[in-house]
Amino acid sequence: MATTSNLAAARKPLRQAESKIKNVKEYTFLWIGKNKTGKIIRGEIRAHSPTVVNAMLRRQGVLVTKISKKSSGGGGRVGEDDIAMFTRQLSTMMRAGVPLLQTFEIVGRGHDNPAVGKLLLDIKADVETGSSLSQAFRKYPAYFDTLYCNLVAAGEQAGILESLLDRLATYKEKMLAIKRKIKSALFYPTAIIIVAFVITAIIMIFVVPAFKDIFKSFGADLPAPTLIVIAMSDFFTEYWYAIFGGIGISVWAFFFALKRSVPMQIAFDRLFLRLPLFGDMIRKGVIARWTRTLATMFAAGVPLVESLDSVGGAAGNYVYKVGTQKIQSEVSTGMSLTSAMQNAGNLFPNMVLQMVSIGEESGSLDSMLDKVAAILEDEVDRAVEALSSLMEPMIMVILGVLIGGLVIAMYLPIFKMASVIG
Repeated sequence: MATTSNLAAARKPLRQAESKIKNVKEYTFLWIGKNKTGKIIRGEIRAHSPTVVNAMLRRQGVLVTKISKKSSGGGGRVGEDDIAMFTRQLSTMMRAGVPLLQTFEIVGRGHDNPAVGKLLLDIKADVETGSSLSQAFRKYPAYFDTLYCNLVAAGEQAGILESLLDRLATYKEKMLAIKRKIKSALFYPTAIIIVAFVITAIIMIFVVPAFKDIFKSFGADLPAPTLIVIAMSDFFTEYWYAIFGGIGISVWAFFFALKRSVPMQIAFDRLFLRLPLFGDMIRKGVIARWTRTLATMFAAGVPLVESLDSVGGAAGNYVYKVGTQKIQSEVSTGMSLTSAMQNAGNLFPNMVLQMVSIGEESGSLDSMLDKVAAILEDEVDRAVEALSSLMEPMIMVILGVLIGGLVIAMYLPIFKMASVIG
């Protein structure tokens, strides 16, 4: 017995050391050296440290002269598009029978964005050391959220990883599509406003002063609209640096505070839902994300209460996040999902509540939630098209009044002088 316990005690430090080695992160190193014939050769290798690289190459008969860590910069960043595309590629290759590690190698080495390639090769290294795929993803929360990791873990446990990845890829693609549509609807008027401001500034700073010099030679009183435009031009010309600098700093400070101030994020999430014209479209987009996320989690076999943990954050709006927490609390006490959604206030329209109720009664909640999301996504599509057709004439009228008003104000003295001469 004593011998057995001593042996176990002796093996314990060894197991701890092995565990530490497995948890050490690998890096990509570039090396230059000479082979046995004296020829200069170079390459790259993944290892824990330069010392390990040196030892590995010495065993291959290479005399190392230089080792440097490969930079991960210069290749952009990893975006949501990249994660969605990688998920689709991973799903497709695994369905085709390509081994998991080889899939990471193929996608990582062949990706156009070096940042994505490095991320995938790092995940591959983690899987090679014994981590599960979901555990490897959890090490990179900036790219793989809780919902993503939970679905991958559910797929691994149930042995249906390929189908779960396919569903996850579809989910990511749908979410990106609806985000783009809402952003495009908001971007168009914003871009027009910026262009209108720039054109107005150019007219005020360069065009109006030229007319002002001409008007001085008239020796007559100028019309009130012309005097107002000249006064505005004088202000622009004298303080243009303060105007542009103030606007630039204000925009930067706004987005800086919006990213870091939770109360400000909450206020704007509420405001967005109440915006005229845009509010209803944004609400439908949020509900579509909410139902799509819940459908994906529930179809993967994740319990309803646990699924609601990820749903609130995925909706992308604080109002719905708080409402989801209330729904989760009531569902955990045994209340039906439909009743809990009704008690959350006016967050969900009757159509959504009725379809969720039918899904619960028929035992097909996931497919019914998918249908709700599809209906709402179609409505967002139509809303974006309607807004685009409505905004174009409105913006043209605004620009016409603004630019046309400035031009008319500057030509009024010329018309007045022509009528006097005539």
